[in-house]
Amino acid sequence: MHLPTRPLLGALLAALLTSAAAHPATDPSSATRAKAARFWVDPNTAAARQAAAYRAQGRTSDARLIDRIATRPQATWLYGPDPGPTVKAVTTAAQRAHRTAVLVTYYIPHRDCGAYSSGGAPDAAAYRRYIDSFTAGLGTRGAYVVVEPDAVAATLAGCQGADPHERHTLLAYALSRIAARPHTHVYLDAGNASWITDVPALATALRASGLNQADGVALNVSNYATNTVTSAYAHRLLTALDIGAHYVIDTSRNGNGPYTGPDAWCNPPGRALGTPPTTRTDDPTLDAYLWVKHPGESDGICRGGPAAGTWWEETGLELARNAKG
Repeated sequence: MHLPTRPLLGALLAALLTSAAAHPATDPSSATRAKAARFWVDPNTAAARQAAAYRAQGRTSDARLIDRIATRPQATWLYGPDPGPTVKAVTTAAQRAHRTAVLVTYYIPHRDCGAYSSGGAPDAAAYRRYIDSFTAGLGTRGAYVVVEPDAVAATLAGCQGADPHERHTLLAYALSRIAARPHTHVYLDAGNASWITDVPALATALRASGLNQADGVALNVSNYATNTVTSAYAHRLLTALDIGAHYVIDTSRNGNGPYTGPDAWCNPPGRALGTPPTTRTDDPTLDAYLWVKHPGESDGICRGGPAAGTWWEETGLELARNAKG
């Protein structure tokens, strides 16, 4: 489960009151838009609060380490029934800082496939209301949006409780509504390089979910595969899709690649921060490296970690300490 901590809406709204005047985004051509973004840094993440606490305690070396997380853009996850107010606050703060927000929709029915709970929206109608609230919150400010981590790949893997046809229909609804907002780039999650090895089947499921309405796919969310492995997988997938799609990679924790021991997905030791978020890439089909998963958040209670989505300072320090550069 990828559930992160909820952004503090009150703190964002307070920040807006003292921020600079709005700077409306321009709408350059699709060939240049993906390379123009400068992503927004949330000043009130758990990592930012941890760095401040370390400084107050005189732990300046540890504070500098956590700054490697706190000062870099991370996605805002929206997992409640009415995300609009938070989406509006985040995108307005980003716009006023002349930056672009990164958002994640995470409310598909049966989100957790019975592994932890039913998760997500109670039914299809509630999910459509969630998407309508999300898009209303976007307004015309735009964002990079990753749609429903795990949803397509988990369906192919036999997600308990999820009806494939309904899920594909809901994902298509989400993509159509979000992609219609100006200045917005939208990427449907497609899992990671080690999950769905039947690439043609994954391509079929993505097309059934309305991928033609999106900019492309998101890969490696909350995972550890290297950029090289993920890009090779992406190009196999893009070839199978054959619709001119692009991709983005979650590089938040892949600096040392995947762990080779047991339970490699859950709080693996010895990992490192990956490529900082940027739209500067050497691949014309790779639109951005993003930090979708928040580095330093627990994957679950394995290996002594706290509940999934909870800030865990020990792993935050480890990821930062092991980072290259």
